[in-house]
Amino acid sequence: MLDLLRFGSDGWGDEIARGAGMTLAVASLAYLIGILAGSGVAAAKLSGPAPVRWLAAAYTTIVRGVPALLVIWLLFFGGSGLIGWVASLFGYAGPVELSSFAVGVTAVGIVSAAYAAEVIRGAVRAVPKGQLEAARALGMGRFLILRRILVPQALRYALPGLGNVWQMTLKDTTLVSVVSLAELMRQAYLGMQSTRQPFLFYVTAAILYMIMTTCSEALFRALSRRAERGVRRAVTN
Repeated sequence: MLDLLRFGSDGWGDEIARGAGMTLAVASLAYLIGILAGSGVAAAKLSGPAPVRWLAAAYTTIVRGVPALLVIWLLFFGGSGLIGWVASLFGYAGPVELSSFAVGVTAVGIVSAAYAAEVIRGAVRAVPKGQLEAARALGMGRFLILRRILVPQALRYALPGLGNVWQMTLKDTTLVSVVSLAELMRQAYLGMQSTRQPFLFYVTAAILYMIMTTCSEALFRALSRRAERGVRRAVTN
């Protein structure tokens, strides 16, 4: 039965490997979008003017309150309709089809950003205000405070939560199989349908997901230990 997983024209090994690669590509890009957009949303909620704060709060509340699958469907069908409508304003009347990869990355990134924003906002609020006030009293500029005090400490607080956001983002990539993107879960499903061996293909997919999440967890633990070096050194001394 394991012969079904060999590489080559008569096995599914290369398709499963490509699916795992696609899963990592979608998760990595969506996570990057999530971190960048989440940082902006967190900044808006912490220090933006009232209308911007309300918009940021509405975004995180709505996106965290609806299933990620619904976000993917809305973006896949609604996005095509919206772009088609905009294109029609410029005289284009042809069909508009969005790339499954672009839809998957954007949709998972939107969901990831909502959770990352809350993690980053909590981490920034955990930095003692006294340190920021002391830095201002010493004449440090805004950018210098951000670089020397706020970001290093907020990163230390945020890393465990951002690790959880990564794990969630990685697992959310399974949902983009509904738009026919050939990620790991989709390839496992196709292999199961073709060979009628659901146990083999789904267990293989589960093992690969476990490898990815376990390696990711080890990486975030190492990053957290590195970010806490100064604190441990201060406690030891």
